[in-house]
Amino acid sequence: MKILVLYSGELGRKVIQNLINPGNFCVSCGELCNHCRQARKSYANLIVGIHEFPEDLPTFIEEPDQYMPQKLPECDLILAIGIHPDLLIALPDVVKKTKAKAVIAPAEDSKKTPAGVLEQLRKELEAMGVEFEGPRPFCALEKTGKPVIDAFVDLGFGRPVLRIEMSPDGKMFIGAGVLRDAPCGSTWFVAKKLGWTDVSDYKETISGAHHSYPCTASMDKDPQLGDTILHKAGYIIREAAEDAMECARKEKSRILASSRNEASSSGL
Repeated sequence: MKILVLYSGELGRKVIQNLINPGNFCVSCGELCNHCRQARKSYANLIVGIHEFPEDLPTFIEEPDQYMPQKLPECDLILAIGIHPDLLIALPDVVKKTKAKAVIAPAEDSKKTPAGVLEQLRKELEAMGVEFEGPRPFCALEKTGKPVIDAFVDLGFGRPVLRIEMSPDGKMFIGAGVLRDAPCGSTWFVAKKLGWTDVSDYKETISGAHHSYPCTASMDKDPQLGDTILHKAGYIIREAAEDAMECARKEKSRILASSRNEASSSGL
């Protein structure tokens, strides 16, 4: 897969760093860092181009071509992160030049990335036979049967998926791992903070870690969600932890049942 990143703002920088996965990307744990991210490979070789747009562009852009890079590489997927609405509308022309098969344009702030603009972009791209997703927020991205976008999720980016280990009595988290990461990279930080904490405090632990990373989503109420996008991101990682906790409990029950069956079979 060849990925072209067009971005403006902090989220775009975090997504790029998360894809590249350099050793100095996540410093949230400070001196307590155990280099957990070394278990995950770098996808720097998939990035064929990066272009950062300034954040102080005019309110209205009549000629988007004036701000677009003159040379763009061919690619399979365009990540358009936090860019000006008028530049988003111009993406079909970029798609034609790059022969992109898919576009992901996440919405972390409804003022900067209006729902109406994303819907117009969706219609134009799908009419061209190009896959499109506009997750709100980026960590809401899931597989939907679109081959290129699903391949990006399969790399390990989208709605977070955790693996959790609990103490025998089920009262403590003794470890957590990342099976799928939020595109910004926050899932690793949350997983690290869950280790050796009380299960009963998981909501507070996750909320604190999510805010401390920090999440870059807007705190303004989003009309589409009826809540803030930051809160939505917080619910997503909490649900990921709850799903992982349920899987851990089911696995424990399965092991216990298997042990009982073996004991019964041996006549013990």
